[in-house]
Amino acid sequence: MILLTHEPIELEPLLTQASQPAAGAVVAFVGITRAVTGDKHTERLAYEAYEQMAEANLAELEAAARNRWPLVECLLVHRLGVVPIAEASVAVVVSSAHRRASFEAAEWLIDTLKQDVPIWKQEHYQDGETEWVHPGVVGGGQ
Repeated sequence: MILLTHEPIELEPLLTQASQPAAGAVVAFVGITRAVTGDKHTERLAYEAYEQMAEANLAELEAAARNRWPLVECLLVHRLGVVPIAEASVAVVVSSAHRRASFEAAEWLIDTLKQDVPIWKQEHYQDGETEWVHPGVVGGGQ
């Protein structure tokens, strides 16, 4: 399941959906807005996407992960718009019969999502400055 949303990401329904009888492991990665990036104090983040392409890329990632690992469930959710401090901007939830596949798939999915999916992050700092962070840029949003 893939989803781009302007609403807050709720983790509990994703965990419930991933908790299937065939699953022995559920791994969740949740990226949240942190208050400090480097030496700058963040006020909020804003995400924009080329939505049609982002959805297609997310669907490709889900399919690739399902082909690479024996996953029971694979859920990719990314928030768009303004994301305040300590709120989730992205969630990757996977389940499998055994933990190794879930851990490996979740790590690969978030790393590949951040590198390849056309979703851009704009950092808004407390000093009034803003900065766009391009996907896949080392150090950018890591």
